[in-house]
Amino acid sequence: MARHAFPGTYSDDQSELRKVVRAFLDRYSAETEVRRLMATEDGYDRALWRRMATELGLQGLAVAEEYDGAGFGYLELGIVFEEMGRALLCAPYFATVALAAEAIIRSGDAAAAKDLLPGIATGETVATLAIGTDADHLGTVRAQRTAEGWAVTGTEPYVPDGHVADLVLVVGRTEAGPSLFAVEAGAPGFAGTPLPTIDQTRRQARLDFAAAPARLIGADGAAGPVIERTLATAAVLLGAEQLGGASKALEMAVDYAGLRAQYGRPIGSFQGIKHLCADMLVDLESAYSALYEALWTLEAGTADIALPAAVARIFCTDAYTRITGDCIQVHGGIGFTWEHPAHLYFKRAKSSEVLLGTPAQHRGRVATLLGL
Repeated sequence: MARHAFPGTYSDDQSELRKVVRAFLDRYSAETEVRRLMATEDGYDRALWRRMATELGLQGLAVAEEYDGAGFGYLELGIVFEEMGRALLCAPYFATVALAAEAIIRSGDAAAAKDLLPGIATGETVATLAIGTDADHLGTVRAQRTAEGWAVTGTEPYVPDGHVADLVLVVGRTEAGPSLFAVEAGAPGFAGTPLPTIDQTRRQARLDFAAAPARLIGADGAAGPVIERTLATAAVLLGAEQLGGASKALEMAVDYAGLRAQYGRPIGSFQGIKHLCADMLVDLESAYSALYEALWTLEAGTADIALPAAVARIFCTDAYTRITGDCIQVHGGIGFTWEHPAHLYFKRAKSSEVLLGTPAQHRGRVATLLGL
């Protein structure tokens, strides 16, 4: 089932980007490959990660050209995240691009950007951001000066792809306030432990810091606004990923409703299934409206992103959870089996619900921003 909302939203070049990325993911992130990577220790294919960077330039898509990136914007990133969500790509792209790279860019630290962004853009560096559940909770890691520089101590649970990251950004509290630090994998006092999670397509880890040497990114005590902006941006890009998955789940449901027959008729001809699929489409298109508003706000860079990001996060999260659940219902008994892919999308939807704050937390943020 094709989606044709908002005709003319994307340029010819952006539409071509979507076609190229979808063709690449259809080949290298098919269901069989997703299931294979789910069972591996790292949860992704390092060789494919490098190909994503060298052949398509995906990791550096929105990184400035001076840092070996392509210099594109958030609309292009939104397209890529949507296609990755549709394919359930097993790779640390969200952690590296939406979290770590965005935080480095937003820090305003030109030296750190020059040192760290080229590795991300060329696929040499996997990175992540070790942060609390949302911008209102910046974690419990502490940072202090030592004779050699800075050191961070504490624990951050449930860090996306933390066990495979070459570079970890962490917010450490100093006397000046929350500050952003970079810790390299293999640093003394740093350890990452993979965690069992409901969604095997996106790994998470507990990161422990015991006086681990760290590099200050940006100004001491200035991480608050940087993280707030980073997480708002990441929420929008996560929304694009969610709606890519939701769109695929709706397609699976509609296709199955047209093929599965009962009493000599396709089940899609039954009123209950018709209404269910129609409601799924309404959820999807409503969420796309909220997402596009947020992406355009990011692209323009002229308005505060906090409100449209929170609204997009609410609509996209609710839509993804409902649509993947309803997709299972349309499929009936087969939808509950391990062999069918419906449960993979449902699990991704459930894990994404609590990533970067729950919809309830974002509804509270909307109320605060509106002065309610």
